[in-house]
Amino acid sequence: MTRARRAPRHSRRTIALVGLWTVTVGLYSVFVPVHAALYGTPPALAFLLGAGVCGALPLSIARPRTAIVVFCAAVLIVPLVTDTALAATAPWPWSVPATLAFVGLVGLVTGIRGARPGLLLLVLALVASLTAPLLRPDIIETENVAATATADLIVTASVAVAAFLLALLIASRLRIGVELTREREHSALEESRRALIEERTRIARELHDVIAHSMSVIQVQASTARYRLPSIDDTAAAEFDDIAATARTSLSEMRRMLGVLRTEDQAVELAPQNGIDDIPSLVETIRRAGVDAGLSLVGMDSATSAPTAVQIAAYRIVQESLSNAVRHASGNGVTVQLQADAVALRIRVRNAAAAEAQDRGAGHGLRGMRERAEVLGGSLSAGPAPDGAWVVDAALPLTGGRDDSPSPASAPPKENP
Repeated sequence: MTRARRAPRHSRRTIALVGLWTVTVGLYSVFVPVHAALYGTPPALAFLLGAGVCGALPLSIARPRTAIVVFCAAVLIVPLVTDTALAATAPWPWSVPATLAFVGLVGLVTGIRGARPGLLLLVLALVASLTAPLLRPDIIETENVAATATADLIVTASVAVAAFLLALLIASRLRIGVELTREREHSALEESRRALIEERTRIARELHDVIAHSMSVIQVQASTARYRLPSIDDTAAAEFDDIAATARTSLSEMRRMLGVLRTEDQAVELAPQNGIDDIPSLVETIRRAGVDAGLSLVGMDSATSAPTAVQIAAYRIVQESLSNAVRHASGNGVTVQLQADAVALRIRVRNAAAAEAQDRGAGHGLRGMRERAEVLGGSLSAGPAPDGAWVVDAALPLTGGRDDSPSPASAPPKENP
């Protein structure tokens, strides 16, 4: 089934990097003039420290440890180079641009690298900012600076801790989402494999039943030959006995194979397998369910003596095609056409104006139908027709070998809904 296309991963990463660099440049363009004008930092030093504080954001993507070291060193130096006379006029030791960069860096490191690097950054940066008042007692002794510095440290620490916890929550939610998506994909893959294996096992069981029946007939005929044909000599009778013994051995092997193919929850099928003669009743069942279903049979006299495997395959192909039509495009008419000649049985199931829905639903059933046809030396194709309908065409040989006749699409029987 088709789904809405997601943006490629590399495109999302590019957009995220562009956004990060935009924020970095914006913070840097604010950090430098603010510290040069409000804190008295020399312009050259403001440019350098601003590069350390703001540049740590994009650096943390590739080198988180280096970004932590550079940022902590910068936030340690920034309050130390503040002019004493200007310290009381602006937040100190954390300026607003530095606080924003700190919060963003904590969120990035925690979200990308996990809780330990984020916690390490949080502790080191706060310790570095606490060291500044100890190294600059002249600023602390200035009027009202001690109180404002304490408030600044509390606010910065609170916002940074909140960013750390929020990043942990978001990262955990994203990780759970990724794991759920992976599990869903794994479950869908396992389900598809299971469905495919079940269909192949079903085909193998049906072929086994057909072959086992034929081998039983051979064994019976060979065992009774000496009694039915009294004119045969002892040498010929011995040959028939050998044939009967070989047939019995083959039947034993077939029964062992059947035991492998059948599981405990699969009961032995005692009813005869459905064949070509059961297709009209199948179409009638679909019609009683409310589907506008038509059936056309052409030259079916030659198909009455078709091999059992061919009859089973024909019934299953029609059954699966009708099931898909009802499941994926129930509001449209369905036409089943069967045409037989001396060479092949051709099947066409056409669902009007439902190609898009059928294409979304086509899956293991279609693969199973194709395998049924190919194992008998036939062919099967399915796809949209020029008028938008969904058409399943199959050709099953009625004689030995593969069917080299034209494709069933080249000579469809006349529709007679």
